[in-house]
Amino acid sequence: MPNTGRSSANAWLVLLLAGGFEVGYALSVGGSHGFTRLTWSLVAVVFFLLTLWALSVALRTIDVGIGYAVWAGIGSAGAALLSPVFFDESLTPIQALWLGVIIVGVVWLKLADRPQSTPESLDAVAGTRTIDARLQETQGAER
Repeated sequence: MPNTGRSSANAWLVLLLAGGFEVGYALSVGGSHGFTRLTWSLVAVVFFLLTLWALSVALRTIDVGIGYAVWAGIGSAGAALLSPVFFDESLTPIQALWLGVIIVGVVWLKLADRPQSTPESLDAVAGTRTIDARLQETQGAER
């Protein structure tokens, strides 16, 4: 199946959603205290199912290695950034720096997924334009 721009963009949006669900899962597992608190445990199960569903949908279009790395990066960075908000945890400047490296890497992976223009495809487009121009010249000469 050809990878169209729209389906690729949708897959990346679903992958971002999966990453968000992964953050929710990680935070709710932390809140469950080893699945000993029922409410947090149920929330963790829901986020777990949602993240697996969204990840599997995204991986229909995105390569598994890239998609999984992005998903894991979003989940780990998001959980690390939000855990001090929800729990009694800290985030040191050096930890924030390395989380920034993860985020830059995730963005870089997304940018690397863009289809590349090959010289052959550019030649084909140029050849098509040349044929179109010749056709117009021929039609103009007939008039």
